[in-house]
Amino acid sequence: MATEELSPAPSTPAHPMAKPGYGKHSVPGQAPYRKGDFDHLPVREAYLAAYIDRLPEGTAIDIKTLAREQPLYGQQAVQTALNSLTAAGHYRRVRVPLGDALTQWVFRTYFSRTARDADWWTRFLSGDVPAAEPTAREARSEAYDTLARLGAADHRLSLSAAECAALEELASQWLTRGSTPERMLRTLAAGLPEQVHAPGAFVRRRLRDKLPPLVAARRQTLVECTGCGVPGLPERLPDGLCKGCRGQAQGGGTGQPKSGPAATLLPPQEVRRKVAALKALTA
Repeated sequence: MATEELSPAPSTPAHPMAKPGYGKHSVPGQAPYRKGDFDHLPVREAYLAAYIDRLPEGTAIDIKTLAREQPLYGQQAVQTALNSLTAAGHYRRVRVPLGDALTQWVFRTYFSRTARDADWWTRFLSGDVPAAEPTAREARSEAYDTLARLGAADHRLSLSAAECAALEELASQWLTRGSTPERMLRTLAAGLPEQVHAPGAFVRRRLRDKLPPLVAARRQTLVECTGCGVPGLPERLPDGLCKGCRGQAQGGGTGQPKSGPAATLLPPQEVRRKVAALKALTA
């Protein structure tokens, strides 16, 4: 029968969510989904990249969770693959201070379907909005798609294609300041009047009035080496990996930390200080 020949559409894999504010964050301005997005990667890295790409915002994409939730690779293989995805420009793990204090940090993991070079990541993580990149004319940005979904969230905010295009730049500022599409939708659709006579003008006003603030002390954002966890400014870890782990990713290493005297990267007192800071985060 004809129905027996149909195959189900790919679905988002069941996967645990991280704590609010943690987990997967997609970067703005990505190209739309298309077949062969990760054909430039080795088989293992392409598989994990495609798996992460299909996960919703806020899902846990740390090494242990990825190794537990997908059936093919263990922790060591996942670690090595994430190192390679970092070097290839798809993955970054960073830590951002809470407010003006530098004693507590939020860990964020960014993923980009579109491979980015080191300069793009440095500008993005430093708070500089990257310049728009040329894409196919039919490609739509994440900001545009979020605006287009407003009508589904509440029919009073249904926008035309022209209105979505006109408001796209304003909406993209929300995403570059750390907002997620879901948070933007909730904020724009909250507390609506009984009738919205001009949805385009109404949404424009809300996009301006409720624009999230810039992250405090943005120059303090630190990239965390995907391989060994050593933190550093974006310009000091241009590929998201320290020098040692970058060499392993390029040379097909095991992804495990090096052993022996050369592995002592920090003095004991610095190690104790970092352990105390990590305990404070989880307290």
